[in-house]
Amino acid sequence: MKAEYINPFLEAATIVIEQVIQIRPSTGKLGLKNIELVENHIWIQIGINGQMNGDIVFGLSEQVALKMVSAMMGGFTISELDEIGRSAISELGNMISGNASTMLFNQGVNVDITPPRIIQSASAESLSAGQALTVPLIMDGIGQFDIQVLVAS
Repeated sequence: MKAEYINPFLEAATIVIEQVIQIRPSTGKLGLKNIELVENHIWIQIGINGQMNGDIVFGLSEQVALKMVSAMMGGFTISELDEIGRSAISELGNMISGNASTMLFNQGVNVDITPPRIIQSASAESLSAGQALTVPLIMDGIGQFDIQVLVAS
């Protein structure tokens, strides 16, 4: 697994979050960790196929998701992650991955992405097991948005 695989997703996430949430996230430290499903968290899983194969998983707490969806809805306070809220957070993952796949294409790496899949709570079906490259994006006043890359070249 190469660390440069995460860079287009990190760059795309920063741009998209700045556009739709109206806040510039700061980048945490790159790490390697096992993805573990925990309570009160949401994961947006997007498959990657082509010259890179695997999954991109965006992880965030439900409270962070509510704040992000509220910002996406023009500041209208969202108190529960209903179907519209899940759709909005899913679309955020789709926008990030779409932009990242364009960046990868411009670097000569041809990939296709799958539609996003939302996974909630530790009791939900499992994500692909294994270690992921991960970088947290920290948004002041909102919280942390983790980018996790599980790619086998």
